[in-house]
Amino acid sequence: MKCSAAAWLLPGGEREYAIERGGEEFSAYCHAGTCGALPGPGQLARDTLQEIQPARSLPAGFGLFETANETMKCNNILEAIGHTPLVRLNRLARDCQAEVYVKVDYMNPGGSVKDRIGIWMIDEAERKGLLKPGGTIIEGTSGNTGIGLALVAAVRGYKIVFTTTDKQSKEKVDQLKALGAEVIVCPTAVEPEDPRSYYSVAKKLAAEIPNSYYPNQYDNPMNPDAHYHTTGPEIWEDTEGLITHFVCGIGTGGTTSGVGRYLKEKNPSVRIIGVDPVGSLYYEYFKTGNVGKAKTYVVEGIGEDIFPSTMDFKILDDILQVNDQECFVWARRLAKQEGIFAGGSGGGCVSAAIRLARELPRSSLVVAFLPDTGTRYLSKIYSDEWIRERGYVDAELSLTAEDVVRAKNLRGKERELLVARPYQTVFHALHTMQEEDISQLPVFEEANPIGTIFEDQILNLALQGKDLRKLVIREVMSNPLPQVPREAPVERVTYLLSHDSPAVFVEMAPGHYDILTKYDLMGTIAELMEKPQRR
Repeated sequence: MKCSAAAWLLPGGEREYAIERGGEEFSAYCHAGTCGALPGPGQLARDTLQEIQPARSLPAGFGLFETANETMKCNNILEAIGHTPLVRLNRLARDCQAEVYVKVDYMNPGGSVKDRIGIWMIDEAERKGLLKPGGTIIEGTSGNTGIGLALVAAVRGYKIVFTTTDKQSKEKVDQLKALGAEVIVCPTAVEPEDPRSYYSVAKKLAAEIPNSYYPNQYDNPMNPDAHYHTTGPEIWEDTEGLITHFVCGIGTGGTTSGVGRYLKEKNPSVRIIGVDPVGSLYYEYFKTGNVGKAKTYVVEGIGEDIFPSTMDFKILDDILQVNDQECFVWARRLAKQEGIFAGGSGGGCVSAAIRLARELPRSSLVVAFLPDTGTRYLSKIYSDEWIRERGYVDAELSLTAEDVVRAKNLRGKERELLVARPYQTVFHALHTMQEEDISQLPVFEEANPIGTIFEDQILNLALQGKDLRKLVIREVMSNPLPQVPREAPVERVTYLLSHDSPAVFVEMAPGHYDILTKYDLMGTIAELMEKPQRR
């Protein structure tokens, strides 16, 4: 279902709008602020019409969209899954020559793309006899897959138990419970193999509960298969085979792999672009072949700290990286400027798609994927207070951490980052601080920050009578300084510096760091305030 419009100027100043929806064309006309439906698109002489502008240039709210008098009758809610609309971005893509559409998959009945894989995984389990009547479905989920599975369970009479992480929104957990699920919340900041992780707890429950089935979306081939057979064909048909770029956030990789495989089979030149949050493993692995260390990020539903078998890297042509702030800011822009109410992962996907589309010619057609609805994040990314507290504000002054680092270095403060090693003595750290006139030293093991030692700490140790020449830094160091990627907004740096951290690491490149203090930040702001006076 593709939603778009074209406009013509009629004699007398009227405008006719030819609307294409679901492969059918409808007409409407507007004159002096009055709109009404024309008899039909074929009843006007098209040679008397002059096409005046594409839909993205039309004034907001102008015109009437006639819709088909279609009847959609379903025997149960599962039959309503799929055939979600493809909607053109107008205001957000106005500086792009390429056309940009979004696949609004949150219009599935459960509010997300995961409705598709829920029914496919359970259908396959029933066919193979892995799930019997009255059984229990157990899954580790960030929320959306659980909701998709819960729809199937409600219709077919299964019990449901889900594990999730404490990073997920309250709205997701509440909806899972409303659909009859038992929800077990597990810690986010543990390794996947840790027995407390939501992966491990789900596996343990599946082994203990009789007549249970663990779909395991991370290794279930029905995950990408669902998209190969449904989502991919829908996008191909709705773009009439004209799609040139598919942009999609990667979590389990099922959507990207399934849709990508289908589109590549139809046209090998279609480029498949993954979108990965800073902190996930995918971007570095795709670019370098190295398995880095996963770091904490806030956006839900994309990125991974493991490599699921459902992720097919051979399908990908590129991966674009986004940070938390981009995801949240662009989700909010999407709601306010296009009326499309998506989650943070969809915001990140649109951010990457617009960044890509700005470099593409007019002949390109970009489809970005919106996996879930913004109603799941009302207490988080759509809460002004939550956004302000975490420094994710869509500021007019779009400074990044990298901008502040470069401004600091231009003021003559550029020098190699001074670090201590965990095996060195505390006395060695004190000597370095005195020589360099600094009050803290980050502690690095190889290229990774693992701690910090402060001047005040050393003073207290000396007053306690400790032998600083024998005391090893590893034994007394504090937690490492907080770190941000170079593209992090300056508001994020400000937030961290104002919450009891004397400095913040900025990762300028993988394994290469600079450091910012409140003094550096104030220096940059002072320069910006002086600039208008110099004109």
